[in-house]
Amino acid sequence: MSQQARINAVQDTVQRPGRSVDWPQTGNRPAYVSEIYGTNVFSLKNLQQTLPKPVYARFIQQIKGRQTLDRPTADAVAHAVKVWAMDRGATHFTHWFQPQTGTTAEKHDSFLTLKTVISGGIEETTAIDAFSGSQLLQSEPDASSFPNGGMRSTFEARGYTIWDTTSPMFIRKGPHGTAILYVPSVFISYNGEALDEKTILLRSSEVLSNAAVKLLNLLGDKETKRVYATLGTEQEFFLIDRALYNLRPDLKITGRTLVGTVPPKHQQLDDHYFGQIPSRVLAAISEAELELYKLGVPIKTRHNEVAPNQFEMAPIFEEASVAVDHNLVLMETLHQVAHRHKLKVLFHEKPFKGVNGSGKHCNWAMSTDSGDNLLDPTLKPETNYRFLLFLVAVLDAVHKHGGLLRASIASASNEHRLGANEAPPGIVSAFLGEHLTEVLNSIEENRDVRNFSQPHLQVVKVGGTVLDLKVSTLPQIARDLTDRNRTSPFAFTGNKFEFRAVGSKQSPSFPVVLLNSAVAQSITEVTEALVKQKGNKPEPSIDDILAVVRKFIAASRNIRFEGNNYSDEWVKEAEKRGLPNIKSCPVAFRQLLEPEHAKLLTSLGIFTEGELHSRFHILMEKYAKDLVIEGNTLKNMILQGVLPAAYNFKKELADSLNSQKNLGLDIEGSPELSTLKKVSKLTAELQQAVDKLSGIIDKVNGLEDEKQGDVAGTELTVSLDEVRQAADALEVYIADKQWPYPKYTELLF
Repeated sequence: MSQQARINAVQDTVQRPGRSVDWPQTGNRPAYVSEIYGTNVFSLKNLQQTLPKPVYARFIQQIKGRQTLDRPTADAVAHAVKVWAMDRGATHFTHWFQPQTGTTAEKHDSFLTLKTVISGGIEETTAIDAFSGSQLLQSEPDASSFPNGGMRSTFEARGYTIWDTTSPMFIRKGPHGTAILYVPSVFISYNGEALDEKTILLRSSEVLSNAAVKLLNLLGDKETKRVYATLGTEQEFFLIDRALYNLRPDLKITGRTLVGTVPPKHQQLDDHYFGQIPSRVLAAISEAELELYKLGVPIKTRHNEVAPNQFEMAPIFEEASVAVDHNLVLMETLHQVAHRHKLKVLFHEKPFKGVNGSGKHCNWAMSTDSGDNLLDPTLKPETNYRFLLFLVAVLDAVHKHGGLLRASIASASNEHRLGANEAPPGIVSAFLGEHLTEVLNSIEENRDVRNFSQPHLQVVKVGGTVLDLKVSTLPQIARDLTDRNRTSPFAFTGNKFEFRAVGSKQSPSFPVVLLNSAVAQSITEVTEALVKQKGNKPEPSIDDILAVVRKFIAASRNIRFEGNNYSDEWVKEAEKRGLPNIKSCPVAFRQLLEPEHAKLLTSLGIFTEGELHSRFHILMEKYAKDLVIEGNTLKNMILQGVLPAAYNFKKELADSLNSQKNLGLDIEGSPELSTLKKVSKLTAELQQAVDKLSGIIDKVNGLEDEKQGDVAGTELTVSLDEVRQAADALEVYIADKQWPYPKYTELLF
């Protein structure tokens, strides 16, 4: 790769014309977002307008889980969605599912069917467009080529995708003005084992609902029939020029830069955060938003993030299973739209060394079927006993199963980000804020809550206060109940918990599954404690509730931390409290098989034992493979790019010195000689580091199963860093015209 290629790529970024997309019109004005929203979604409203009332009623009962979907109803829904989709250009349909690869999968089938008719005694084949209820309900992709953790042999290929009726079908653009109908689905093996992320999410949602409804019934709420987790995913990502991306083998293959020094200016001035969005990026994000609005994805915010070329998009909260679908649709849409703008979106948690990485902050809460948020403290949380019971249940879950939450966010890519002063560390703790902490302390100590509001200020919503800005032209503003702790992995932020440690590249499904499961178990234990406390009384009294709340407050006290999670003091304090500090992925993955965690997941029916062991082996295998791929990519980049550049630069320096020597000049004190000695030393060190890396890669490849992950996590990660340090040291000295790959200055600015 030549310096000329870098020059051409940089020139291309400057000279390339921008892409413009016309916003839809309504009459003579631009369409409102509300008018665009969901136009490419086959909604219940579409279905209600199409189906006979009795058929529609049967379908609604099926969605609610109250009866099995029968064939006539399935056929009617299939016909209705086929007509709707084909009227909008659809030629194919696909069962869209989420295998354990971190991405989505799809196999396209056309609506085309051949039908034989007999006319005048002669058979004739004609083409028709058809989509039956059986085709809608299930499909058969090859299950052997997806991760299965040993549950399926290569020759056992059959697997099934099954329509998830709780998530709406939608259409997306295809080639040449056509469209494709997407049917959200689960993915199971021939024997019924879960091979995907959606099946376990739906299981955990049902378990959580059952546990929460029982507690609500005990508290006198007989109306609520269902409780569901809500989720809002703040998606962070980088956008870089695609021409420069194409000159970086590490970015193309691994998603992150394996070599590269931080430029003199990066994020230290904090000038990028919330700054003006670059016009080219804004055009891409705006086009992505347009497509997402049509797909019913409720995107709410967009802004610059902390690092150069880093951005964020975030939606309005939705039911967790739909929110996961929408987050994956967002990622796919960003990828496709960025391509049209000659940009490349990077979802890797740490694509650039020395600047902040990216997360996917999962804002999680619980809601009743009437839309009541169970984690809303209201004006006086100290007397909102329902809130207190659900709050202590969540804290109990995090305390007992923090290891599971740590396992849920472990990956080779997220390992670079966690604890790096930009993301929460490997110690799982919960932040509540000063006010809620005081509420819990007062209940535990059986005393009144201290008044947090200043006497001369009015108390406003959620127990907060009004802030007087001392400027007559500015209005008073309401201060929230709690501050926000950016260092906490699991922070309460007003009426929800923000699980900040989730990685930007991963599906939010697995973290939510484990969180749902742990909370469901703790809610059940709270319910059992309350039943025991109330005795023979028809309903628990306030004293009964407070006694149970007090018990769980004391039991989960160690998980609560209000300070700086990055500090060394917290590491020491966490150790005293008995909280695990899990730093490596293999250790985190093994949390899944710890008896107390495994019993939780299998007893609730989230996983079978086979599925749980399968999940562990898939995670370990992927971790090792990711690191081996990084190792081989880095080795090739050094051998084929960096070292040849060093050799050429050394030759230039040597030629210069020889020319001076031939002219009779003294070269002993020349800068060329000094640089040559430094480059020669660094080149030798780099060669040795690469040789060591190659040996460790061979060692990992020669091991079996989970041993690969252990060695990769200890030896290979260290070797990767050693090679990088040597290569980055060389980048400082080698002439820019010799350096083979686009540098950080070009990629980030």
